Amino acid sequence: MSATTVTGTSGEDRSDYTRDESRAIRRRSLRLLGSLVSPLTWQLVLAGAVLIVSTALRVAGPALIAYGINNALPAVVERTDWMPTIGVVAVFLSAGVGGAALIGWYVVVAARLTQAVMLDLRKRIFLHTQRLSLEFHESYTSGRIISRQTSDLDTIKELLDGGLNELVSGILYGVFTLIALLLLDWQSGVILLVMGLPLYLLMRWFYTRSQRVYRESRVISAQVIVKFVETMTGIRAVKAFRKERRNDDEFGALAADYREVNMRSIRLFGTFEPGLMAVAAVSVALVLLWGGLRVVDSSLLIGTLLAAVLYVRNFFAPLQEVAFFLNSYQSATAALEKVSGVLEEEPTVPDPVTPVDLWTSRGHIRFDGVRFGYNAATTILPDFTLDIPAGQTIALVGTTGAGKSTLAKLVSRFYDPTEGSVTLDDIDLRRLHPKDLRRAIVMVTQEAYLFSGTVADNIALGKPDATMDEIRAAARAVGADTFIEALPDGYDTDVNKRGGRVSAGQRQLISFARAFLADPAVLILDEATASLDMPSERMIQDALQTLLADRTAIIIAHRLSTVAIADRVLVMEHGRIIEDDTPAELIAGDGKFAQLHAAWRESLV
Repeated sequence: MSATTVTGTSGEDRSDYTRDESRAIRRRSLRLLGSLVSPLTWQLVLAGAVLIVSTALRVAGPALIAYGINNALPAVVERTDWMPTIGVVAVFLSAGVGGAALIGWYVVVAARLTQAVMLDLRKRIFLHTQRLSLEFHESYTSGRIISRQTSDLDTIKELLDGGLNELVSGILYGVFTLIALLLLDWQSGVILLVMGLPLYLLMRWFYTRSQRVYRESRVISAQVIVKFVETMTGIRAVKAFRKERRNDDEFGALAADYREVNMRSIRLFGTFEPGLMAVAAVSVALVLLWGGLRVVDSSLLIGTLLAAVLYVRNFFAPLQEVAFFLNSYQSATAALEKVSGVLEEEPTVPDPVTPVDLWTSRGHIRFDGVRFGYNAATTILPDFTLDIPAGQTIALVGTTGAGKSTLAKLVSRFYDPTEGSVTLDDIDLRRLHPKDLRRAIVMVTQEAYLFSGTVADNIALGKPDATMDEIRAAARAVGADTFIEALPDGYDTDVNKRGGRVSAGQRQLISFARAFLADPAVLILDEATASLDMPSERMIQDALQTLLADRTAIIIAHRLSTVAIADRVLVMEHGRIIEDDTPAELIAGDGKFAQLHAAWRESLV
């Protein structure tokens, strides 16, 4: 099959896809849609049955009018017999009321279906993105994730709420109307079928032209969201580097592109709708002309002609709703492609198929012939072997890019080695049960992230079932209890977004209390004191002594004051260990660490 390039933008924010790739994406989206609706089969059957019956009742109206004019009205005029007229009026009213009631029922059933699908989809995205590995989140921007969960889901919801209902009811209404017209007057039905050709060409033209426009609209919409989120998230850097004017220009350009693509879609619809009205007008005129000629020569009754005209007009009426559906469909298709793309992502660090339990960990870490790189082009750890006995505190020192944080990420199993193995108590981390891994190994980072909620909630993150006494004990152990008690509501104080109510040093103490309460066998401190000033660092030194006691610890630090508490210092360079000894021995020597320590002492002076 040829791989002819088609235009358009995909769910992954690309503007060109081969035909085979486009088909694969459509199949992926259909699989997702099928998995969402398959649990709702009986509700779909009920909605379909209600819609069919209600549509049949609505379509019966013109036929009843024709019968009334052709038969009931002459009976009144010729024989003063009102019974046929009363019967037609009663049936007409019953059909109208019954159809309206069933439509109301259908709207309720369809709304329940939509809400069930959206609930399932929203939960899937949230749960799946949490399950994905760190590699995905480091490459997939937060703005794009937010766009998947907000604007893309809203677009899909709009389609299910209105567009899909309009499409299904419009198609059913059109088919039933055509059948009724053919049964009532086949010649008028043939005219309508012939006019179906220009109608098809018009619909096809609109569909193909709008496909690229609406997909581009979703892509540019996501770019606008990404730009906004990144700017607001990094507002400190924006202010520090006076980036406001440049951001204004960049955001203005994106907003202008978004306006332009929306204007293109409006112009398309502005051409399509008058074209549809023209085809409808010509169809009605032809039926009226041909029917009028037959009424003149008495081969067609006037009531039948009136019903035929009503049927032709009714046939075109829902097509505008179908066009609105095409409008929503293009956007929703692009949104569904993006969502299905995220849900198709597989974790690069998968859970083991047959996990090994480790109820109690000693904390013995070993790297055995590990090779690792974040991509095929670069290798961070070329051939790394290291043994960390249980209970030992090691410090990793080296220049930026030496591989220190990479080593920590491998121990935490945020990534898996390309070759070799990382073991905990002689069990490969790839085989270890995830719950045991997360309980045994905890990392405290420089950011010290606090979630919305109380101070107590944030400390209990590592042990959700902790009692208030345990939370207070953990805070006291690391020296955080004093400042927490001084907060407006103590442990019940809401820290606000990202811990805005507490200082950087206090946030770090809370994160230490969180780690202490989790009581891991292995604790990793990745630049945990890098953002602190000297007084705050001194305040945290005592907390570190408590935190690191009786557990294996890996400290990554540029500040050598933190390194002093380690049992062993490893100096790394280009993914290899070039020095390995106690802090005192390395300082007394003339190696890399001694040079770094001397430079650090001079900086203090």
